[in-house]
Amino acid sequence: MIGETAQPGAKRYVLFDVDGTLIDAVDNQRRVWRVWAERYGLDPDEVHQVALRTRPMETFAQVVPDRDPQECLAVLHELEDEDVRSGVYAAFDGASELLDALPPEAWALVTSNYEHRVRGRFARTGLPVPRIIVDAASVEEGKPSPAPYLLAAKRLGARPQDCLVIEDAPSGVRSGLRAGMTVWGVNAPAAVDGVHRHFGSLREAVRDILAVTRRSQAATTSSPNQ
Repeated sequence: MIGETAQPGAKRYVLFDVDGTLIDAVDNQRRVWRVWAERYGLDPDEVHQVALRTRPMETFAQVVPDRDPQECLAVLHELEDEDVRSGVYAAFDGASELLDALPPEAWALVTSNYEHRVRGRFARTGLPVPRIIVDAASVEEGKPSPAPYLLAAKRLGARPQDCLVIEDAPSGVRSGLRAGMTVWGVNAPAAVDGVHRHFGSLREAVRDILAVTRRSQAATTSSPNQ
């Protein structure tokens, strides 16, 4: 965990998931999958339940095994892009305060979505966009593979043990843990298996997340010779 495996005075970095962690997109995702399901003559509720547990290509294999998965994905992407343009989004309480307070070079986004949609949602909600965004196109293997979080650390110039991951979903938590990082869970009524700390909401975690980075700032800006 941060503060235990990291060297004293090491700089700390925060890696955020997006949907469900910083931005509340549950209703948007449900609406997109409903429209998609209706286009294929499927039950929207049943499709959405599958989509919650699987990645899109796996969802298609289960609910429309006889259809071209690339065609299904193209339809889904079209609906998601339209939702970014016209849907209603909200940032979770505390997200703006937290991101505005973090040093720009000390945090990144790690998402299973695509960068252009993340930028669109952040623009709609007024959240600041970091220098580094690791999206679905950045890696060959998405969460729960450790690849996305390891790539974010590499781009930040950070060691995995100096990174704090903020996640809401089991696949993201497993990804961060497998990357050798400290993982805190937010926005869930119960702790996801494996998290080092659990917060019922992002708002509850803001002070502690900022404390991690501020301690590292103080340690790295002070010198024994001063």
